Amino acid sequence: MRKTWLIFSQAVTVALAMWFVVATLKPEWVQNRPLSTAVGSSSNPAPQIALAPAAAGGSSYAAAAKRAAPAVVSVITSKTPTARDPRAADPWFRYFFGDPDSQAQSGVGSGVIVSPDGYVLTNNHVVERMDDIEVVLSDGRRTKAEVIGTDPEADLAVLRIKLDKLPSVSFGDSDVLQVGDVVLAIGNPFGVGQTVTSGIVSALGRNQLGINTFENFIQTDAAINPGNSGGALIDAAGNLMGINTAIYSRSGGSLGIGFAIPVSTARQVMEGLIKDGQVTRGWIGVEPRDLTPEIAETFNLKVSQGVLITGVLQNGPASEGGLRPGDVVVKVADTPVGNTSQLLNVVASLKPRTTARLVVQRGDSEVTLKVIVAQRPKAPRQQREQ
Repeated sequence: MRKTWLIFSQAVTVALAMWFVVATLKPEWVQNRPLSTAVGSSSNPAPQIALAPAAAGGSSYAAAAKRAAPAVVSVITSKTPTARDPRAADPWFRYFFGDPDSQAQSGVGSGVIVSPDGYVLTNNHVVERMDDIEVVLSDGRRTKAEVIGTDPEADLAVLRIKLDKLPSVSFGDSDVLQVGDVVLAIGNPFGVGQTVTSGIVSALGRNQLGINTFENFIQTDAAINPGNSGGALIDAAGNLMGINTAIYSRSGGSLGIGFAIPVSTARQVMEGLIKDGQVTRGWIGVEPRDLTPEIAETFNLKVSQGVLITGVLQNGPASEGGLRPGDVVVKVADTPVGNTSQLLNVVASLKPRTTARLVVQRGDSEVTLKVIVAQRPKAPRQQREQ
């Protein structure tokens, strides 16, 4: 009996050793095979489970790009040379001053068809001072474009083209965007042809960049390069969220910091240009200045957030409403303002001839004023008076 038990123990030990060696060197030999169903043939392999379409394509934005891309166009511009200076024939004149007016200017940008009627949104700087504007669709069609109106202060322009069966983009709601949302930039960078890049919303409400008079940019790391100006920034569903406008770059290429005008602003400007030929904005006639901690300490101000008023236009809306130099504007129409750009944007969004409530800090007291908003006069881009 003892001999039999010894033989059995040795056999088990050898078998376990062999199994360990095989499992280490050839693990596929000992993997569990799927069990057959009760009514299936054991010779048939178990059916493979296919990935659901959402899981298989969860990282693809092809549907969004396919939906919006046909409405994104290339905008090709040119400017004819101005009258030649009669002194240009003099070699000495050309040596010292050159002959810049003898060369035609041209450029390539992007645009977005926002209506089947042929209205195209783009940047003002794409078409500014250009004589000839041509739009090229993604399907290869080309046509001349008419400038319906421009708004240099927001750097937007509306063109119109006349073609049949035009695609158009769907407007989204840029007010619901959040930092981290996926966005795609579509345009014609460097004139190479339509290109789609992806990224996320990096920041919202960017201002004080010195790009436009009115700034409320969406910042994104989706690659935006020269030629993308005027193109579309869309969400993962293919809805228009912004008009690509500018990049931060030291080399001329994308460094992952791009800026787009929110579609809420672009749509408001577009409707004003189409309906009235101009954009109507509010104005109260003040000279604002950012309130810094140093200024607050110097003037012993009781607030650290707001906009310091350094000047008030005599007989202007703010003056008539009782606003004084030295006041700190804290709110305009129940909207908090923390810098001059925010004050500029909030006041501009007010309708002329309406009454706006201003909450200001005057010395130790908080005062509420009522100001009748006027229409903002046309002014150079550099003018910051609000």
